[in-house]
Amino acid sequence: MKKLFSTRYSVMLLCVIGLGLLTTSCDDEAVPLRDPNTTTGPEFKYTWAQTADSLQLSTYNNYLGANGTFVENNTGNSTFHYWPNAHVLDVLVDGYLRTGNDNYKAKMKALVQGIKVKNGNTYNNVFNDDMLWLANSCLRAYKATNDQEYKDVADFLWERLKLSWSDVFGGGITWKQDSPRQKNAVSNGPAVILAMRLYEIDNDADDLAWAKKIYAWQKNNLVDPVSGAVWDNISEVNGTVTTNKDWVFTYNMGTWIGAGLRLYKATNEQTYLDDAVKSGRNVLTNPKLVSEGLLKDEGQGDGGLFKGILVRYFTELIEHPTINSTDKESFSKFLKFNAQSFYKKGILRPAMLSGNNWKVAPAAGGKVDLTTQLSGVMLIEAAAKLNKDGFFD
Repeated sequence: MKKLFSTRYSVMLLCVIGLGLLTTSCDDEAVPLRDPNTTTGPEFKYTWAQTADSLQLSTYNNYLGANGTFVENNTGNSTFHYWPNAHVLDVLVDGYLRTGNDNYKAKMKALVQGIKVKNGNTYNNVFNDDMLWLANSCLRAYKATNDQEYKDVADFLWERLKLSWSDVFGGGITWKQDSPRQKNAVSNGPAVILAMRLYEIDNDADDLAWAKKIYAWQKNNLVDPVSGAVWDNISEVNGTVTTNKDWVFTYNMGTWIGAGLRLYKATNEQTYLDDAVKSGRNVLTNPKLVSEGLLKDEGQGDGGLFKGILVRYFTELIEHPTINSTDKESFSKFLKFNAQSFYKKGILRPAMLSGNNWKVAPAAGGKVDLTTQLSGVMLIEAAAKLNKDGFFD
């Protein structure tokens, strides 16, 4: 592939021409800035929407590869990975919903078709969680655009995914199609969300039944009944069945929250909302997830994308109309603090690249994985939405 722009000149030039996305400069530091805790100097102003535009543009500029898909990192590794590309589609939907700019639609369509090409001319994948991420982002794209192609992809994937449910460990969907004795939170929480998204569109009672069944299994096997923390997996090795309670990751917390919110909306059964709120509270205090009020650095690679997935569903929790005012305020303050910390300290400007530690910008010229970049975009897109909706007041 051609070498991608990385210098200040290249970034600013692309901001001027906009790549069809922007009509204003990416240099949001032109806004007078000061620390909001000081009492002198010009007022500090967070330009959430403009910064989201800049991060979207940087992602497109620095990571676009072949067939409309996106590459592993910004320093020359052009490897295609299915599951981060599924989340690129989610991020493009975020940008489209925020701006209404039709240029996002062309990028979305090229990406979803390119994923099939790069994946051997099929959407089927041995990793069930990879297919779940794509199916969920396709349904968001379908809802945003009413383009049937996205719905068809999601329907195909859902039929494949249901084949990996089994009675091993009493139920649950396997992490991989070829690993019948390992079942993970990441292959079940997103499955509930997918089933509920389909139920909202098709009103098929079978999808609701699947969602309830998967949710009940995960709650009984992979969720701490006291704290609401979500454990990573249950597996059997050499005849020994083990639940991995040491691994508690942000993205599993996020999808569990999203699952509960959707089931509550459809059924009005309070237990689903209570579960989501309990896990939301745990996010704020769990030392495996948070340090000094900031979501922890989970590295690059796969872990680079974990926080962004939590942010997506945590934003839904904040905006849920029936949670109490105390929780709403604490959840809002938490996400606002993370967004402000990242805005001021975690973005390499003017390249607009994301740090995996949200209070440390990446080094100029350093490697930033696509996964890491996407979490930063997700956080600022969420901040732009929450700010617009009045939750950052």
